[in-house]
Amino acid sequence: MPFDDDLILDAAVGELRDYGLRRTSVDNVARRAGLSRATVYRRFENKNMLVQAALVRESARFFGEIVAAVGPLPTAEQRLVEGFVVGLRKVRTDALLTRLLISDPEELVPYLTLRGAGVIAAASEFLVQQYREVGSSMSRDPRVLAEMLVRLAISFTLTPAGSVAVDDDTAMRDFARSYLVPLMS
Repeated sequence: MPFDDDLILDAAVGELRDYGLRRTSVDNVARRAGLSRATVYRRFENKNMLVQAALVRESARFFGEIVAAVGPLPTAEQRLVEGFVVGLRKVRTDALLTRLLISDPEELVPYLTLRGAGVIAAASEFLVQQYREVGSSMSRDPRVLAEMLVRLAISFTLTPAGSVAVDDDTAMRDFARSYLVPLMS
C-alpha cells in the first residue's frame, strides 16, 4: 500500500487531539494510520521525532491560514500587525494546542521551548517569506525579527495573563503597532 508521511502525521494529530501527548503512542498512531509499527519507525525514529514532525506540519497549516487572512494587505507593517493578532487568536483557539495545553502542559512545553527548534525555525521562515513577499527593506536582519516574534507569540500563548490583553484584538493591534512595528525599522 503506497503512503506518504501525511498519512502517519494525520494519524498522529488525531491521536494527540483525542488522547494528549502522554497517552499517544507510536503503536496507536500506526494502528490509526493502518500501518505496521515498524513502518512508522522507519519514517520517524521515535515518538519525539513523530510528535515534532506533526507539530511542524500543523504549524505550516496554521501559517497557511494566516496568509489567507493577511495576504491582501499591502505593507509589511500591516501584515505584521494583523498577522500577530490573527495568529495569536488562532493559537488560543486551536483544538490541538488547546487540548495539549490543558491535558499535557508539562509534555507540550518542551516541544515549544527546549525541543522547539523545529517549530521555531518553521514559523520564523514563514514570517521571513511573508516579509520578502511585500518587498519591504529594513536595516535589521528579518530572520532575527521573525524569531523574536515567534518566541513572543509562544510566550503569550503559554502565559497569557499579564499587562497585555491577549484576548482583545484591539489591544493586541495597539501593542503590535506600538512595540513590534518599530522593530522593523
